[in-house]
Amino acid sequence: MRASVAVISLPVLLYTLAAASASATAAAYPDRVVRLIVPRAPGGLVDIVARVYGQQLAEKLGQPVVIDNRPGGGGTIAGEAALRASPDGHTLFVSTQDSQVLTPVLRKKPPYDALRDFTQISMLFTTPLYLFVHPSVPAQTVQELIALARARPGKLTYASLGVGSTQHLAAELFRSKTKVDILHIPYKSTSQALVEQQTGQVDLNFTAGTSHFPFVNSGKLRVLASTGAKRGTQYPQLPTMIEAGVAGFDMEPWYGLSGPAAMPAAIVEKLNRATGEILRSAAIRERFAADGLEPRPSTPKEFDAQIRADIPLWTQTMRAAGVPQE
Repeated sequence: MRASVAVISLPVLLYTLAAASASATAAAYPDRVVRLIVPRAPGGLVDIVARVYGQQLAEKLGQPVVIDNRPGGGGTIAGEAALRASPDGHTLFVSTQDSQVLTPVLRKKPPYDALRDFTQISMLFTTPLYLFVHPSVPAQTVQELIALARARPGKLTYASLGVGSTQHLAAELFRSKTKVDILHIPYKSTSQALVEQQTGQVDLNFTAGTSHFPFVNSGKLRVLASTGAKRGTQYPQLPTMIEAGVAGFDMEPWYGLSGPAAMPAAIVEKLNRATGEILRSAAIRERFAADGLEPRPSTPKEFDAQIRADIPLWTQTMRAAGVPQE
């Protein structure tokens, strides 16, 4: 009696071996500390998001997650540090709309290609910006601010986190749509800009509300409007910029999780699954609801599609607004 022999084709064998290798890679990952590069200084909204998310991710992965703050350059300093890292999943990057879209579009010689040089893992959050002014600015509404800026061309100043940042582009969009002349003052961190605005060294700022709203409550700042298509959850009584009379002003920045190009698919899938579980948890939604952040877990393909859609949109918007390339 002859024993039967199973015959496996070469393609099936190779697929089986590859699947087993990918499974082993994901199971072994991570085997040491994971570094999470953040394109902001400590204390701002993106840094807070990164620290809360990083703590949750460490629990999911069973390894510490350390925060590496690399502020400046509209997010590209952090981006360049991330793309040079080994694509083994032990270096990740809190990518932002300005680091991946706005700043590269604004540069004549972009430091990198967001689609080619990074692995997109998942979207994290979206948030509107808010228009804050110092109390010394005699404007209670957006329309009063526009009238004041027109009466004082080149005198009112606005803060941002550098050329190409969301704050810069929001102010430039405002300047373009309202035909006002306001002066740009760039800073390296949200906290630095906040200190300067509280003391009246800078007049206005388009920024997320986390760090600024406590100073609205104490009377040190005034908030006039939000920038999304719908009213923000923090101050629902505030009008949007569109409701305040600035037609077509819709800006809602996003944050995501990326890594260097060519990360193993099994590791990306593991990180994407863990991120989805973190962002869908009631604890995370409650933690960031007061900050106006909307958790937005996605697939890597959906995140990639977001960037692909944003690049031509913001290229056209910047050109129409007359924002010069640097």
